[in-house]
Amino acid sequence: MYKFFLRPFLFLFAPESIHHFAFSALKVFGKIPGVNSVIRSFFEIKDHRLSKTLMGIMFPNPVGLAAGFDKDAKRIDELAAFGFGFIEIGTLTPKAQPGNDKPRLFRLPKDKALINRMGFNNGGVQDAVLRLKNRKSKIIVGGNIGKNKVTPNESAFEDYNTCFETLYPYVDYFVLNVSSPNTPGLRELQEREPLRKLLSDVIALSKAKPEYKPVLLKIAPDLNNEQLNDVVSILKETKTDGVIATNTTISREGLDTSTETISTIGLGGLSGKPLTQRSTEVISFLRQALGKDFPIIGVGGIMTEQDALDKLKAGADLVQIYTGFIYEGPGLVSRINKALLQQM
Repeated sequence: MYKFFLRPFLFLFAPESIHHFAFSALKVFGKIPGVNSVIRSFFEIKDHRLSKTLMGIMFPNPVGLAAGFDKDAKRIDELAAFGFGFIEIGTLTPKAQPGNDKPRLFRLPKDKALINRMGFNNGGVQDAVLRLKNRKSKIIVGGNIGKNKVTPNESAFEDYNTCFETLYPYVDYFVLNVSSPNTPGLRELQEREPLRKLLSDVIALSKAKPEYKPVLLKIAPDLNNEQLNDVVSILKETKTDGVIATNTTISREGLDTSTETISTIGLGGLSGKPLTQRSTEVISFLRQALGKDFPIIGVGGIMTEQDALDKLKAGADLVQIYTGFIYEGPGLVSRINKALLQQM
C-alpha cells in the first residue's frame, strides 16, 4: 500500500518539505486517543526471541531508526509505535544552528537513494531535552552528538562535553558523530590522534557518572583498510563500547541517475541502496578485526529484509534504517523482524 499509493503522492513534494509535513501529521494523529495503539497493532512484533542485550541494554528487537530522521526528538512516541527496537536522535549540537542552505535534501528514485547536505541543522541540545523530559514511550533512545559548525576542531571536545552532560539523564547511550561529510573539517576528527583523544575524554565523562552509559563511534564508509585498522586500534585502546557502521558516503560510483543530475545536486552524503554493499563490507571487516564480542550496529542501504539479514550475518548485532524507511515504508521494520523469526 505504501509503495503504490502513499509514496507516489509524497514524492510529488520536495523531500524536506514533506518530511516536515509528515512530522506534523504524526503529531496531529498521535494526539487522537488510541491511534498510536492501532498503529502499534499493525507494525509491532513482540517476541522474546528478537530481544538482545548489548552494552548492558536490553533491546526488544534489533531494528532501530538511525540518527537524522528525528533530529530534535520531536516524534519519539509516534515513531516508537512503528515497532522500532530503539531510536537514535540527533545529530544534536550545543547551540541551535540552521544547517546548510536549502535545497539540501534530494531524492534519487532510480537508485533508491538520497543525497543530503543538511549540516547538523537542529534546535540545540537543550531544546531536545525539553521534549525528552515529556516523552511517554519507554523505547530505548540513543543520543547522537556533534559539534557546532563554528567550533574549531581543537575545541570540539567542549561541544561534545556540553551535549553529553545535557543529554545524560535522558538517553540510554551516546554516539559520537565525526563522520558526517556535511560539516566542514568534521571528518578530520577521524584521524588517529584527534579521535583517540575525543573518545577517551567522552568515555571519561561517562565513567565519572553514577551510572555508566555506553559511548559509540559512528564511522564513514569511505575509510580504506589502513584507516579502518587505525579506527580498530583506537576503539580497542580507548575501550569504546561500540561502533556504528556506516554513515553516508561521498562516493557517486555506480549510480543510475544521470551524471548531469548528480552534478546539479552537488555535494552531500549519499545514502540508500548504493551504500548497501560497502557498509556491509565495512561491518565484516570490523567484525573480523574487533572479535566476536565487540558491539557493532549496522546501517547503510537496508532496503529489504535480506539487506538486514546480510548485515547481521556479516557481524552486526543490531541494525538501523533511514532511507529504507522512506522508500519502503514503515512496514520494513516488521518485515525484518518477521524474517529474523523465520530463521530461528
